[in-house]
Amino acid sequence: MFSRKIGIDLGTANTLVYLPKKGVVINEPSVVAISISDNRVLAVGNEAKEMIGRTPDSIIASRPLKDGVIADYRVTQAMLSYFMNKAGGKFKIFRPEVLVSVPAGITSTEKRAVIEAAIQSGAKAAYIAKQPVLAAVGAGIPINSPVGNMIVDIGGGTTDVAIISLGGIVACASVRVAGDKLDRAIADYIKRKHNLVIGDRTAEEIKIQIGSAIPNPERGNIKIKGRDLIEGLPKTIEVTNKEVVEAMSGELKEIIRAIKSVLQVTPPELASDVIDRGMFLSGGGALLANIDDLISRATGVPCYVANEPLLCVAKGAGIVLENLEVYKRSIMSKK
Repeated sequence: MFSRKIGIDLGTANTLVYLPKKGVVINEPSVVAISISDNRVLAVGNEAKEMIGRTPDSIIASRPLKDGVIADYRVTQAMLSYFMNKAGGKFKIFRPEVLVSVPAGITSTEKRAVIEAAIQSGAKAAYIAKQPVLAAVGAGIPINSPVGNMIVDIGGGTTDVAIISLGGIVACASVRVAGDKLDRAIADYIKRKHNLVIGDRTAEEIKIQIGSAIPNPERGNIKIKGRDLIEGLPKTIEVTNKEVVEAMSGELKEIIRAIKSVLQVTPPELASDVIDRGMFLSGGGALLANIDDLISRATGVPCYVANEPLLCVAKGAGIVLENLEVYKRSIMSKK
């Protein structure tokens, strides 16, 4: 049966689609492959990601979202249409109501672009909700209670930090430092230290396999292949966990600065709640080993990784959709 409501976690790295009563039905990379000659969309999602770094001159495989916002409007619209059609089935009897997540620091122009893209992709009505609020709902945090709850959502393009009470955001910060910048930092470090050029996918693989927020010898080493800068030939080197920690340290410090900036402007009563309850981490960046320990040490506030952090925003979108009337006024903007 076709669901008339679709929740979309429109991420820089991955797009997740949630259908009420079915859960997360799509979790694919936010990547689109386009033929340059006729400007045609060739592939979206997993199929397009396989092409990154491997395309001929006639094809471009890229991400239409940069730092959590639309960088290429037409391609984003094509991607949204693909995911909505895939989630809704072939026979679209009804145009769905769509809820799309956006970063906390998004501008009104960027909001309009997201709403327009969703409407153009076939939505009857489009709502947007801020990622930290959806992440908190998806993590099971009771956002409508008169208690301060802190959520840190580390995605692919942005990190959103928010204190939520009585269903609204009391204090928040959004920095465009997240998973992608960590990958880039690893690639830059290896280029600088080992004279080896590696692609984004290899850098991400290093982060997942042996990366951690604080040195952890148990994570081991990894052998990687790339192109030698001096000789221009393929070369294999071994990278250690300590090197990866060092590579990512600058970006992680920026995330911690954003967390501290929010804590510094939090009203005393809510700050007291946060110390008692701790802060919760969501998003793909929360899967980085020991990141909760690093943040807890830096801020003095207990830090916990939410269950299934990657799915929190999508789950939150689903819960909001199932209770649309309750949430409509407090957290969403509608076209």
